[in-house]
Amino acid sequence: MTKQELFEKAWNLPLLPGVYIIRNKADEIIYIGKAKRLRTRVSQYFREGVPHDAKVTQMILHAFSFEVIVTQSEFEALVLECSQIKLHKPKYNILLKDDKGYSYIRISKEPYPRITAVLQKTEDDATYIGPYTSHLAVNRLVETAVTSFGLPTCTRRFPQEIRKGRPCLNAHIGRCCAVCSGKIGHEEYLQRVQDAERMIRLGKNEIQSVLKDKMLQASERLDFEAAARYRDQMTAIEKVSAGQNVVTSKIGSQDVVAIARSASAVCVAVLRFRDGRLVDKQEYLFRDTTDDAAVREQFYPRYYLTEGVEAHADQTGYEAVPPLIAVDVLPEDATDLEQLLGQVRGTRVRIFVPQRGDPLRLVQMAYTNAMDRLAREQGRTGREERVLEELAGMLGLSAAPQVIESYDISNWGDGTSVAGMVVFRGGKPYRSGYRRFKMQTVTGTDDYASMAETLTRRVDEYTTRNALAEKADDVSQPDESDSQPEEETAAPVNQFAVRPDLILLDGGAGQLSAVQSVLQGTPFVDVPVFGMVKDSHHRTRALVSPQGELDIHRSQMVFAFITSVQDEVHRFAITYQRQQAKKKSFSSTLTRIPGVGDATAKALLGTFKTVAAVSGATAEQLAAVKGVSTPAAKAVYVYFHGDGAQRQQK
Repeated sequence: MTKQELFEKAWNLPLLPGVYIIRNKADEIIYIGKAKRLRTRVSQYFREGVPHDAKVTQMILHAFSFEVIVTQSEFEALVLECSQIKLHKPKYNILLKDDKGYSYIRISKEPYPRITAVLQKTEDDATYIGPYTSHLAVNRLVETAVTSFGLPTCTRRFPQEIRKGRPCLNAHIGRCCAVCSGKIGHEEYLQRVQDAERMIRLGKNEIQSVLKDKMLQASERLDFEAAARYRDQMTAIEKVSAGQNVVTSKIGSQDVVAIARSASAVCVAVLRFRDGRLVDKQEYLFRDTTDDAAVREQFYPRYYLTEGVEAHADQTGYEAVPPLIAVDVLPEDATDLEQLLGQVRGTRVRIFVPQRGDPLRLVQMAYTNAMDRLAREQGRTGREERVLEELAGMLGLSAAPQVIESYDISNWGDGTSVAGMVVFRGGKPYRSGYRRFKMQTVTGTDDYASMAETLTRRVDEYTTRNALAEKADDVSQPDESDSQPEEETAAPVNQFAVRPDLILLDGGAGQLSAVQSVLQGTPFVDVPVFGMVKDSHHRTRALVSPQGELDIHRSQMVFAFITSVQDEVHRFAITYQRQQAKKKSFSSTLTRIPGVGDATAKALLGTFKTVAAVSGATAEQLAAVKGVSTPAAKAVYVYFHGDGAQRQQK
């Protein structure tokens, strides 16, 4: 069937919940989904003009037919969808295959074997335990086993380097049995390795029982030194196990899930806490989609009900479905999902978005891990690059914004306004690009109109500069009396000739609406624009888009960056406003002199900068200022040195 035929068929579906199954020409199932309203959901795949990400686009290209199963409720649709996906594993559904592969525990084949965590199994004589899907669990097992039995982690080679150097710090603090010192024999070392392997294979409780039996046997034969050694090993196991990743006893058993998006992929991070400890971490990277909402909808059923958490539970020994699941954003079908997971667990399961305390901090930690994985995937390791990539994912931008402009309006007491424009390049302030604006058309205190005028003039400057650049290499700077850089550099980029990747306004929905109106039909029409709003304590709270507010607190890096941008643009705008207010105050002092008007006062202050400097000038120096007549110069001189000065003293 053609795409149009599929659309017409979909348009005749009922507005009822159910499951839809899409097949290709070979009659293979390539996608299974659920819907609250089958007609709405299925028709959007085949309607012309509806944008889709790369994965969905490919699915639509291969779609040839579809069928639907109508259900009595959304809950039944969720159950049916999960069972069908588990049965068929369609190509274009989200399948939880983490490309990091499996992890193993390696016990080397040498006179003094070493226990290490590795990502690949090679053809050698070593013993491998695994595979494990969780690299974190493998690292924890190795750390516990090696530390508990005092096995070395250094790079020394034994027996070649025994008694050929001083023991390291680990030996002095009791974390290593100090093979290098020769205090431990070969047989005892091999016994420690065997006990560590047994602990890895059988678990902590089993090895504790074995060690306790050995301690009692050693005591019975009066070998108190060996008994003390077994006692110390038991204590070390308890100490290491208890000290690993203890977060807080208030956390108990719960999963923490956060989803992050970059310009080219989506990553889900899952942190599994049991009894207040982090026992497992998983990251799932989906390179073929940027639709984090779709991933959020599909991930939870896949992870908890089909192919994800069961394998991890088997390996870590902890329950598959916890009583609490903390998430960054609630999935659309959270209520149905809670009901279904409750049936699997046997008791109630709650999915929630934490608002404060340790649960919120852990969600932020999961989000940071997801963004870090995306950054590593794209080779971005610098802090600035990472925060820009994270910001792009949060705002839904196609790429990290390398050039960001931010604007703020500052008002005078008499109703006139100025604006400040700051620029961030590569995540850092670019002061040569800063500009200042005096309002020319707005009268009174009107922040919305002032912001609209500022952006109108900004776009006009861009259009003019680029038009001139086509004729000549025009690198002139704006007039100092109006739009000007905060400071000059040797060869600054003309910011007015640059089109920004992102615009941030200090203000809310009103400023945003005013600016979007004036950008229509201009070269800036598709530049993303967001407002920055503050709380009642004048601290950055959120970003504002046409769709509503965006919470930026879940990412500490993005929150800190947006706060720094808002603080910087406010500082720049209010500094300019105070400078102008001071000049205006000086000017009013001069205009009190008979024969001196605003133009003369401005000319004098433009040359001498301060009233004090004007008062100290000679009549000839005053008359030499362009725009100042001889009578006006004489009047100013007399005011400060003649009768006017005497009147001032009185």
